Amino acid sequence: MNISLLGVPIDLGADRRGVDMGPSAIRIAQLKERLERLGHEVRDEGDVEVRRPPDYGEYGPSLKYLKEIARVCKTVRRRVADIMAEGRFPLVLGGDHSLAIGSIAGVLAHNPRLGVIWFDAHGDLNRAETSPTGNIHGMSLAAALGVGHPLLVSIAGGRRRADPSRTAIVGARSLDPGEKELIRELGIRAFTMHDIDRLGMGRVMEEAIAVASDGTDGIHLSLDLDGLDPEHAPGVGTPVVGGMTYREGHLAMEMLHETGRVVSADVVEVNPILDAMNKTGKAAVGLVASLLGEKIL
Repeated sequence: MNISLLGVPIDLGADRRGVDMGPSAIRIAQLKERLERLGHEVRDEGDVEVRRPPDYGEYGPSLKYLKEIARVCKTVRRRVADIMAEGRFPLVLGGDHSLAIGSIAGVLAHNPRLGVIWFDAHGDLNRAETSPTGNIHGMSLAAALGVGHPLLVSIAGGRRRADPSRTAIVGARSLDPGEKELIRELGIRAFTMHDIDRLGMGRVMEEAIAVASDGTDGIHLSLDLDGLDPEHAPGVGTPVVGGMTYREGHLAMEMLHETGRVVSADVVEVNPILDAMNKTGKAAVGLVASLLGEKIL
């Protein structure tokens, strides 16, 4: 496979410093070298420029840094679309989860019937009126699905957006009231930690893959490291105890690889300031390696 790495050193969506160094932490954990050992041709496309405004902007604390985040996501959309136009696999390195608005928009330009698997402790389905923080990384899936502020929803262009009926959240264990309402309203399949505990990761991934594969021309994986339990991924900005084990994460990635349908991915929320000896960056590289073909035997 021909893979392009694209860094997006953004922390504006999380409003917590450190996650902007996530792309560097993942690179330092030897992502490129590990993927090359699997036989892939890997090209590092560098980083998207991110500016830090002097204040939250005209929408204040309800939509922090909206205009700069929208600008960055538009750039990510264009860069991802260009990568796919070359027949390459875009692997976007974050940075906070707001960047996924742009990465999904770029993939939709080539795969309009896109399935999405959102690997996350959170739903990221808030809007300005439901968000307890105003942090846009908690609104990114909603925006990709066409719900939220017009500046975010319009990033994909026109009426193009991800399909809620072809979207699955895996690993959720911290959902705000407005997110729960939107899950029910849009009919999103959300597999919580209760489902993983009760059914097992294998069954959950079979069902999630079925959702994201039904009538689609590819699957986008949005991999937030806080989907793992903080014991395995301490370096994230919004850790939630009771998450997936490292091994459950690998099984999920291995099963996705076996489908042969994953066309793109973003890996987000690695914050080296909060980490211990780059444990979370290394976990991110390990999971990506399983997604792209690394096997135990």
